[in-house]
Amino acid sequence: MDLTIESKAGYVLSNVAEVVEKILTFVPTKSLFHTASVCSLWRECARRVLRKQQKVTWISASGSSGGTGHVLPRTLVEEVENVYLLPKTVLIMADVDAFIQQDSHFLKKKVKKSSSSGKTDELRKLFPIGCDILGIAVPGIVLTPMGSHNNPPQEFEEGEAGFAIMFPNIDGINIRSFHFCKRSFSSTSLEEAGLVNNPNLRVVLLFGYEAFKSGAARFLNQVIEPLSKANILLAGGHIESVTSPEPECCNPGSYGVVGLALSGSKIQSASVLLEQDVNSDKTAEAALQRLKSANIPQHNTLGFMFACVGRGRHHYNSKNNVEADAFRKIFPNIPLFGFFGNGEIGCDKIVTDGYTLTDAENLQHGYSTVVALVHLG
Repeated sequence: MDLTIESKAGYVLSNVAEVVEKILTFVPTKSLFHTASVCSLWRECARRVLRKQQKVTWISASGSSGGTGHVLPRTLVEEVENVYLLPKTVLIMADVDAFIQQDSHFLKKKVKKSSSSGKTDELRKLFPIGCDILGIAVPGIVLTPMGSHNNPPQEFEEGEAGFAIMFPNIDGINIRSFHFCKRSFSSTSLEEAGLVNNPNLRVVLLFGYEAFKSGAARFLNQVIEPLSKANILLAGGHIESVTSPEPECCNPGSYGVVGLALSGSKIQSASVLLEQDVNSDKTAEAALQRLKSANIPQHNTLGFMFACVGRGRHHYNSKNNVEADAFRKIFPNIPLFGFFGNGEIGCDKIVTDGYTLTDAENLQHGYSTVVALVHLG
């Protein structure tokens, strides 16, 4: 009797594609590649499963690592094995300590000094060959814990925290990173990055580093100027440093700009600016409530929060997590990610059609928070 059952089960797993494909949806992507080598049927089923995995996922971490390296790198090493998609683009944000620890590599290999290039190489080993990785270091982190879209987002103004958002290949959507320094920036490089003469451009997440160096502000304006004339959502801020992609032309310590360009007709977006007078639970909730009028779908949507280091609990009379809590109250099923930085980029952009940014100077702020929604279809 047992042999008969085993024989039937073997027949099903060798010949019934619908059953095999359903089973493979429960297999993490890295293991899926191994199962694809079993036979031609499993290989085709695995390919179909991979093509269907088009929803964004993330790995996040916070808390003390207990002296074994930063908590995010350790968590990435453990959790990336369990991801149910094939990452094409990865956005990594972590507090500065994740990238400047002197006693260990990103993957905890003991060395005297850990260089950014070493960390970049180690990052790439975690993800598929050819994966586009944008890694940045910031003073503080905003993240949603792993496990569910409706987990309460958390603000970490200090301490170990970070996340990696993994974007798969999504039909009709193109997400790519860019990196400009003063030597590489030109109208040609903007066009090659898809930031100009691109009718499908919808969202640009833009981050400037070494912002207080002489010439940095003027350079950032040069990048923003052509974007300010487009019907797109522009959001971001000033960060501490970049780990990937690395500049190929400027010396260490030079200023520059990195970011992600998101193109595709299916993308929807909206943003609001919380200015200095937004300083209570009630006013924060009222400001974020304006995002509701954009009618952005909540499925396959990410929230981004880029706040000044001067906000957080100090701005809200020692009350923690005010803006993240207000966001969750209004958008309980949208995960929120971002940082506390040294300046913010963005504006109110609620209208979905016929809206054009007009003044690059009005896109840069201090002591404010930019909150954006990005729907990926």
